Amino acid sequence: MRVLGIESSCDETAVAVYDGARGLLAHEVFSQFDLHRAWGGVVPELAARDHIQKLLPMLRATLESAGSSREDINGIAYTAGPGLIGALMVGGSVAESLAYAWGVPVIGIHHMEGHLLAPMLEPDPPPLPFVALLVSGGHTMLVEVTGIGRYKILGESLDDAAGEAFDKTAKLLGLGYPGGAALAELAQRGRAGVFQFPRPMMDRPGLDFSFSGLKTAAVVALRNRELDDQGRADLARAFEEAIVDTLVGKALRALEYTGHDALVIAGGVGANRKLRADLARAAEARGARVYYPRPGFCTDNAAMIAYAGYRRLAAGERGGQAIRARPRWPLDELTPIDG
Repeated sequence: MRVLGIESSCDETAVAVYDGARGLLAHEVFSQFDLHRAWGGVVPELAARDHIQKLLPMLRATLESAGSSREDINGIAYTAGPGLIGALMVGGSVAESLAYAWGVPVIGIHHMEGHLLAPMLEPDPPPLPFVALLVSGGHTMLVEVTGIGRYKILGESLDDAAGEAFDKTAKLLGLGYPGGAALAELAQRGRAGVFQFPRPMMDRPGLDFSFSGLKTAAVVALRNRELDDQGRADLARAFEEAIVDTLVGKALRALEYTGHDALVIAGGVGANRKLRADLARAAEARGARVYYPRPGFCTDNAAMIAYAGYRRLAAGERGGQAIRARPRWPLDELTPIDG
C-alpha cells in the first residue's frame, strides 16, 4: 500500500509518500517562519492562506520525486488535529477532495500520534512498549506506548509547554521568532552558575510538568537589569539547563514507573542538542536506551502522517467523506489497532 500524507496543522506545509514495502519514498516541507517572523508568532489566518498557496504545487513535486502518479496512490492521510482550525481545514479539504476524485480511502490522523510514530521511520526503530516524551511548542507530555493507538498519558504540562517557555523567554531576550532554537544557540556561549532557575515540580511526586513559573522567573531575573550580550547568553544557558534538567528527570521517573527500558523523544524540542546529550547519558546510566527521529522529523512533517496513515489504513480503518478538523483532540481517544 502506498499512502500520500499531508500535514498543515500550524506553520509548516508538508507532503510525503510512504510505501509499505519500500518505506518513505519522498517528503517535502515548507516552513512559514519568514512569513510570521514580523508578527513575533504564528498568525492563524496567514498560516491558512499560505497553506492554500503552497500545498498543491508541493503535492505535485512530491509525487514526481517519489516516482508516483495518482494511479499508484492507494490511500491518503492528513492531519486532522490538534492544530489551528483554518490550517487543518486546508489540508483536510485537499485530502478529502483527492480521495473522492481518485477513488481511494482517506483518514484523518492525530498530529501527536504522528510524532509518537516518527522514530519508526528510522533504520533502528524503538521496540514496543516504550515511554515517549513528546515535547514541542504546544505540547509537553509523557506517554506509555504499548501499540498503535494504545497510549496512556502518564503526565503532561499543566500550563505552558516547554517549547512555549523557550519561545516566550527568547522573545524577552530579543531573539525574535522562532525563538527556541535561537535561545539554545545563545546558551552555548553562556557561563555556568551566573543565574539560578528552579526545576519545576521536581520536588513532588508525579509526572506532570509546569513551565509558566519558570518563565516568570526569567522575567524577574531581567527586571531592572540591562544585560549585555554575555549576560543574555548566561541567562539563556541557565534557562535551558532548567528545562532540560526537568525533562530528563521526569523522563527517567516515567521509565522507573513503567519498568520500560526504551525511551522515545519526539516533537520540535526533541532536536535540542543538550536535551539529547543529557538524556543519552542519564538513560545509559540507568540501562535504558533513547530513540529519536532524525532532526528534520522532530518538527512538523508529513512523513510521520503518511506512516501513521499507512498503519491505520492497512489495518482496515477508514475515514468518512466529511472533513475532520479538531483544534483539540485528546490522544487517549484514539482507536487501538492490531498488527
